[in-house]
Amino acid sequence: MTTDPRLALAARMGILPGYHDLSGHWRETAPDSAEALVAAMGVASADEAEARLAALPRDVIFEAGGRPDLDLWDTPWQLICDDGRQLEGQGPLPELPLGIHRLTARGICYTLLAAPARLPEPARCWGLIAPLYGLSARGIGSYDDLGRLAAGMGGQGAAFLGMNPVHAGFPTEPTLFSPYTPSHRRRLNVIHLAAGEGQPGPLVDYLQDIPARMAMLRAEYDAFTCNAAFDTWLAAEGESLQRFALHQALSARHGAFWDQWPAELSAPDLPAAQAARVELAGEMRFHAWLQWRAETALAAAADAGRQAGMAHGLYLDLAVGTHPHGAETWEDRASFAAGASLGAPPDAFAPDGQNWNLAPLNPLQLRASAYAPLAETLRRQLQFAGVLRIDHIIGFERAFWVPGHGPGAYVRMPTEAMFAVARIEAARAGNAVIVGEDLGIIPDGLHEIMAASGVLGCRVAMFERDSWRPPWFRAPEAYDRAAIASFSTHDLPTWRGWRQGADIDARARIAGHGDMGGDTAEAHRERAAEVAALDALLPDDSVDALHGFLARSASRLVAVQAEVMLDMVEQPNLPGTTTQYPNWQLRLPVAAGDIAGLPAAARTSAIMRANDRQKETGP
Repeated sequence: MTTDPRLALAARMGILPGYHDLSGHWRETAPDSAEALVAAMGVASADEAEARLAALPRDVIFEAGGRPDLDLWDTPWQLICDDGRQLEGQGPLPELPLGIHRLTARGICYTLLAAPARLPEPARCWGLIAPLYGLSARGIGSYDDLGRLAAGMGGQGAAFLGMNPVHAGFPTEPTLFSPYTPSHRRRLNVIHLAAGEGQPGPLVDYLQDIPARMAMLRAEYDAFTCNAAFDTWLAAEGESLQRFALHQALSARHGAFWDQWPAELSAPDLPAAQAARVELAGEMRFHAWLQWRAETALAAAADAGRQAGMAHGLYLDLAVGTHPHGAETWEDRASFAAGASLGAPPDAFAPDGQNWNLAPLNPLQLRASAYAPLAETLRRQLQFAGVLRIDHIIGFERAFWVPGHGPGAYVRMPTEAMFAVARIEAARAGNAVIVGEDLGIIPDGLHEIMAASGVLGCRVAMFERDSWRPPWFRAPEAYDRAAIASFSTHDLPTWRGWRQGADIDARARIAGHGDMGGDTAEAHRERAAEVAALDALLPDDSVDALHGFLARSASRLVAVQAEVMLDMVEQPNLPGTTTQYPNWQLRLPVAAGDIAGLPAAARTSAIMRANDRQKETGP
């Protein structure tokens, strides 16, 4: 049997020949899909593929402070160190400190990743996860609200405060407010800057509040005078900030997405884009000022938590990808695959698979750049966070790419090097904790790689079972030690909603058969059996009983969800929906500054303390 040459080329480029779906069926990569994904990597032919692969640097991973395992004999070499120093020598390499170093020897380029062998295990602790956008009684939750909540929960013994991603969004396109569809993951979302009160109500009204907030921030900037701290920061941020600021200024004029701009502005190095810097210099300074304000406010929130006793401070969330036509891809086009989107293969929730409309990192360019885009993205988050969650950590092993047409396929990523980069940046930040979201289909070996790196997994109580039919839940003492335990996630029902089947009813209403049709009735019967099975492990159905269950788990970290602690029914996000459900809009029923003073917060604190998850508080 002759192998299609398109599949042979795809295999050379790291595109997997197929995968097993949730039901165990093997799904082969279609030749047309393989061809489209190879093109998305920027490769046009087998000859070009061979040339590109031969030119890639070779990765050498070793323990920081040691020598790379690279026998150069008496070969001359040139070394560019992580800190920019340039060294030359001959023969054995010197011991190298933490960082990513670049070596040239024998006409070959090497990326030397000097990383900790393993990140240290965190102490047993707990924290609160809350929706930043929903922290205010009026308008969009702000970084100031976050600081108030961090100070309060730190006083209750929480070791961290987590939230949705805070990457830069699309302030000129207020309908695109999902925190998981960012414009730029190395910049911050300025809609969370405190300015005015905004609209009240159970839902955040982005369409009203984003333009109003941006107008108030503009008025503040117009009254802003020279500031030495801002000028120093502006100079230190350099060209990357200038490109981002130019993108934002052009967005205000031409729309949010650069693929809809005039062709002469579609990249920052084009002559028209360079000329626009002169005309838009004032607007660029405004957008740079917004970033400075956002960094200052987020840093203040982190400081508020640590000063109140939080061991880790903020727990940030790194989105799996970036919008294909946002600021990040405009600034750094080469790092991303063109013509393909991140997604997910078919499963029970999405029989046709999922296309997330997010640009994937190109593994060829990632290796060619010595992992600079990944390292900088992680570093930007870790300058504010003591814990960082990496969404869909499977993306460090393989990523599911969906071409513009046809089904998708998995693309292999440089796994060992990406985990080494994560260890480097976590150590650089003072031994931050890295959490990898490892739910769903996880390829063999990934959990072992995570464990070897000291990267924690996620253990969600509603999924922790020894049997699904009939349901048989795992005792908390059997949970993995190297993990963060929670009842749910932002994509799943709350405790009260799960028990009531609120997610089942929401999907039935959206599908138009909310009258307890056959499928809905059966889903409720299955849910009732699941609830009864978990209840068998609890003294009662209270939130406190659930938190006691989580507190007893073997996992090092426990995440208490604000929606669960406040006994809310609705979940923050219903996957697979857009306007049919108020995703990312639900406001907490209690304002940020008042949450820590609630009896529920005090009870949660006492439960965690009784299970050796925090130090004694008070005098």
